[in-house]
Amino acid sequence: MIGLFLALQAAAPTPAPPADWSALPPLRLTTTPDYAALMTPFVHGEVAGGRCPTGGKSAVTIDLALLVSKTGDVLRIVPRAINCPTVEQFAAGVVQKAARGNLAGAAPASDSWYRTGMTLNW
Repeated sequence: MIGLFLALQAAAPTPAPPADWSALPPLRLTTTPDYAALMTPFVHGEVAGGRCPTGGKSAVTIDLALLVSKTGDVLRIVPRAINCPTVEQFAAGVVQKAARGNLAGAAPASDSWYRTGMTLNW
């Protein structure tokens, strides 16, 4: 038990994304899923249910920063807060699944941040 505690204590926390996401390179996928088809019904349901305020707009933009390891694994996803945690986390899960084994090009030389996002309309 002590060995497990020490191993967990020694693990370095993953870094936070930089403040300026616009400087991050875009995440490139070999095959990009149809995010609108996957997410719009859920997001619209959250908005219609009053759990995701949009100020009367019929669109939501979701931006995410992803930390990709030198082995090509996604280590961390940080959604930009849009005052709708369920949609933020749903988007992170969809992008996590889409990125698994689907990154285009070579993995970065070291752990690196990338950006992606989508706008959903209804």
